[in-house]
Amino acid sequence: MDEDRKITHHARTAPHCGIERTAVAFLFIFVNYLMMKTKIAIIGGGFAGLNLVKHLAGKEEFDVTLVDMNNYHLFPPLLYQAATGFLDVSNIAYPFRKFFHDKVNVHFRLGKLQKVMPEGNKVLLSTGELAYDCLVLATGTEPNYFGIENIRRAALPMKTADDAIEIRNYMLQKMEEVTIEVDEMRRKKLFSVVIAGGGPTGVEIAGMLAEMRKRILHRDYPELTGLQPRIHLVDSASALLGAMSVHSQKYTYEVLLKMGVEIHLNTQVKDYINDTVIFSDGKTLETQILLWTAGVTGKIFEGLPHECYGRGNRLLVNEYNKVSGTRDIYAIGDTCLLTSDRNFPQGHPQLAQVALQQGRNLAANLVAVIRNQPLTPFAYNDKGSLAIIGRNKAVADFPKPALHLEGFMAWGIWLFVHLFSLVTYRNRFMTLANWAVAFFTKDQSLRMIIRPRSDQQSSRNE
Repeated sequence: MDEDRKITHHARTAPHCGIERTAVAFLFIFVNYLMMKTKIAIIGGGFAGLNLVKHLAGKEEFDVTLVDMNNYHLFPPLLYQAATGFLDVSNIAYPFRKFFHDKVNVHFRLGKLQKVMPEGNKVLLSTGELAYDCLVLATGTEPNYFGIENIRRAALPMKTADDAIEIRNYMLQKMEEVTIEVDEMRRKKLFSVVIAGGGPTGVEIAGMLAEMRKRILHRDYPELTGLQPRIHLVDSASALLGAMSVHSQKYTYEVLLKMGVEIHLNTQVKDYINDTVIFSDGKTLETQILLWTAGVTGKIFEGLPHECYGRGNRLLVNEYNKVSGTRDIYAIGDTCLLTSDRNFPQGHPQLAQVALQQGRNLAANLVAVIRNQPLTPFAYNDKGSLAIIGRNKAVADFPKPALHLEGFMAWGIWLFVHLFSLVTYRNRFMTLANWAVAFFTKDQSLRMIIRPRSDQQSSRNE
């Protein structure tokens, strides 16, 4: 009887033991498989970082972690339209996690890079440490205030979604203040805008504000009939859109003048004191709205030696985007400076198309390393430059063959390229819908002052 019970018990437990042993074996194999994967840490989810992740997604050799201080990807070329109320920020942004929710080898981590620790193959984030086998820095740039503290504190930059919302709120608030202001001198100060920087962003926002002044201002603010806000565009160079052709520069200058924009070339903003912009020639302008698009600089991180940085605080890299003097650390996009390209000995322009191409090329090279294949040096393929000035007004330069377009055709190309460069169909649809409404009604409806609770609390306490 006892023997039968033992046999029966053994018969019942034997299959379970086999299943457990099999499960343990599979778990052991899976853990070893994960440990064999190359851990890629990508800091920054802009054009370069996101494109790198896209090309590594689904590659079983890699375990990819994307780190960004925001939980969404932003499309900066249309940021000025969010700042002026033509688009909602959600039209040009999309959550990172929704990009890769079906990619098992891609993870997202919210955090800000604080320190690089090459000796331990780790980085310190605001949310803790992260280990890596390969580190890719795609952190972009930040506004360059050229050491002028007053401008850093008081000017309005346009680099982030928060910046765009702040500009929109601030400018709308000033418009409301003008409607009730009785002092003529103060009215002029509130009714003037100074834009520092005559690159694409400065030109685009100047043109947008000029069109709003013409089509929307007096319709929405009848109290201001007879008043015209002054729009000043300032640049230290001898021409606007310095990176584009002379043909495009002249066209842009002439169109903006016709739109009523006051252009100051060969002029630097030297300081901003008591609502007064001080220029390099000694002249001054009173304004409470100083928009800063005058330049950018790279970010310096603790842990990387000074020798790693070049002009503009950009990380020096070789033809494979590997950071000089480091091991297993790469940099792509605006944050890197590659001078080995004979066509661009001073480094590539800080453009989206450069960032996208570098992200794709680095992904191919990382795969090549794993598979013992030859690496491909980065070679920039310049597809041309575009800038929009206003409704039916834009410029386009194409290098091969050399072609310069202006007006309606360039405007249509600009719209098409930017619409289809947005990362999702949802973004494209919402943006197209907003553009269509604005085009046919010559109006836009996002002129609402929406402040975070902290700002509301500050206002109550004043």
